[in-house]
Amino acid sequence: MNDVAEVFVPMVAILGTFGIPGVIILWYLYSRHRERMRLIEKGLTPEEVKSYFAEAKKPKNPYAALKWGILFLFVGLGIFVSQILYNMYDFDEGLGFGIVLIFGGAGLLLYYAIITSKTKKEEKSAAAISSKTFSN
Repeated sequence: MNDVAEVFVPMVAILGTFGIPGVIILWYLYSRHRERMRLIEKGLTPEEVKSYFAEAKKPKNPYAALKWGILFLFVGLGIFVSQILYNMYDFDEGLGFGIVLIFGGAGLLLYYAIITSKTKKEEKSAAAISSKTFSN
């Protein structure tokens, strides 16, 4: 019985590691192909199908670089501060991980504050421009 387990466990691990993601990718590709074929069967041309899927995509975030920059900056600061505190006070390593997460969360909150203030300013300027246009 032990010999069977020695052979069976690695086979299951290899199949699970490579098989499950492969099945997920193939299923995604198959379902996307099937959806496009159904749209073509309903009379849409391939160009109309491509434009249909292009409209369904989310617009890209123009501030994505700002978000990732602030996040990585604060995570780096969290690692730096946790290492300094670890060397000075020799505390548990789990506390250092918590400090890194707190700094990362603070970075995301800072990003949120920057973006909300920026969008409010843009909305106010757009409203001022539209009010000037309608008043003239």
